[in-house]
Amino acid sequence: MKNRTLNSLISLFIIFSFNVYPATTRTLDAPNKGDSKEKYGGQLVLSTIADPKSFNPIVSKEANVSAIMGLIFEGLTTTNAVTTDVEPHLAKSWQISEDGYTYTFFLREDVKWFDGKEFTSDDVVFTFNQLIYNPDIPTSARDIFTIAGNQLKVEKVDKFTVKFTLPVKFAPFLRSMGHEILPKHILEDVVKKGEFNSFWGLDADLKGIIGTGPFKLLRYEPAERIVFEKNPDYWKSSKEGDGLPYIDKIIYIIVQNQDVGLLKFQEGQLDYYSLRGQDFPILKPKEKEGNFTVYNTGPAFGTNYLVFNQNRDINPQTNKPYVDPIKLKWFSNKKFRKAIAHSIDKQSIINIVMNGLGFPQDSAMSPSSGFFYNPNVTKYDYDIEKAKAILKEAGIYDRNNDGEAEDEEGNNIEFNFFTNTGNTDRIEIAKIVRSDLERLGFKINFVPLAFNQIANKLDATFDWDMIMLGLTGGIEPHFGNNVWQSSGQLHMWYPRQKKPATEWEAEINRIFDQGVQELDNNRRKALYDRWQEIVADELPFIYTVLPASIFAVRNKFGNLNPTPYGGAFHNLEEIYIKK
Repeated sequence: MKNRTLNSLISLFIIFSFNVYPATTRTLDAPNKGDSKEKYGGQLVLSTIADPKSFNPIVSKEANVSAIMGLIFEGLTTTNAVTTDVEPHLAKSWQISEDGYTYTFFLREDVKWFDGKEFTSDDVVFTFNQLIYNPDIPTSARDIFTIAGNQLKVEKVDKFTVKFTLPVKFAPFLRSMGHEILPKHILEDVVKKGEFNSFWGLDADLKGIIGTGPFKLLRYEPAERIVFEKNPDYWKSSKEGDGLPYIDKIIYIIVQNQDVGLLKFQEGQLDYYSLRGQDFPILKPKEKEGNFTVYNTGPAFGTNYLVFNQNRDINPQTNKPYVDPIKLKWFSNKKFRKAIAHSIDKQSIINIVMNGLGFPQDSAMSPSSGFFYNPNVTKYDYDIEKAKAILKEAGIYDRNNDGEAEDEEGNNIEFNFFTNTGNTDRIEIAKIVRSDLERLGFKINFVPLAFNQIANKLDATFDWDMIMLGLTGGIEPHFGNNVWQSSGQLHMWYPRQKKPATEWEAEINRIFDQGVQELDNNRRKALYDRWQEIVADELPFIYTVLPASIFAVRNKFGNLNPTPYGGAFHNLEEIYIKK
């Protein structure tokens, strides 16, 4: 399970239905170890356009960190990337009480941390009670595992048995148990000393980052590469009984932008490349010559959006508002945001930037999400004149015919616009957006920044006006709770509210509190349909376009089974390099 994270790459997901298992047990059998020597060895070379901010998966909110840490840390359950069913992982089985409030997990007894220590129920209890539920640790996971203000009760039964008692029904509970478990014996003293939030930073001893996953961090060279080596004592085996993983090393090359990534893929330095629309006519005809295959799995399944800073709080360092009150008046006016929505030329963006390989986005979920996606939300056609008319209703128009719009107090409409460097498509989209906003008489100061700088603005300084970014998607709406709850860590337009600033935010809070407790899928869908309608009407995020999820992979891998939900390497530990 992953809670929603800031991203620069978007994933895809598909239709699914929840499986509820009252008073049942799910198990995963362990096959005998085998030895297929011809499958072992070699390396997989990938790329990323940003250095990690940290190697701490609990405090990180960035998608590139989540991807990296997913090689190292594991959860009690996992989601099958082919069927999207929940399956056992670090837990070999579980039982659910008749009333559905108690889940008892029976842990695997053959799992070791990288340092050889046993994985036990103590680690599970520690992760929840001392990390996730620790109020001194700023983690988005707490938003996911807090339902209507209530926390789960997590208790050790014995060395390999742990019990979760739910305060209310929690529909996606089993899927949520994919959250990473961290080692108590490494981190308990760190937490007691109050040093956890800065622990496992970029200056950490990589050998001290201890997980249970198939790969270990071997080397980090800032702005150059991140190297992983296989965990030779990994607990998982193939169906044939082979010890996993097969591949010896995974290397992430840190590239400045997507253009550099494309060049390195063409030169054979990368094994995988996520295509932009403009790359498709370049790479598709070269599949045979380059010995790779291009896969198109449909609409990406995250979201891309514009967001305005509506933070009403005072900066305790300066005793001044985080947002200039003049700008806050604009940004918090729904008519202002509606005018912006009518100024997004989605079709031109798709045609010009994405080479036609894109999809307009209107809803808070991607069309690829299937069951919970609501297509019947308010849509905003591209119409500059309509946008100007809506702005005039809000008191913003060109009062003196100088080509510049002013508000009722005579202030020119001017603000900063940030997006992340490295994502060349996003920069080109931002240029189109800026051009259309200038047609409204606005002055837009467009500044691309490094992704980590933007993340810092959103998470710490709150020093920004408008940002264009994306969020990773998921097949479960509740895993966006850290974004949509008004108190959430990623409630970007106004995070960590002590109480909802608006009635519509309060309604979304109620929807997410109710939706997670509703076990009937149709009633859940009705709730989440309403959430998407509110978002489309109130426009805290102004959605833009989704690219097609297209990627190229070298034809050298065995056991490769790309899926819309999992992408190319969802079964990474099972993939091998053909001899």
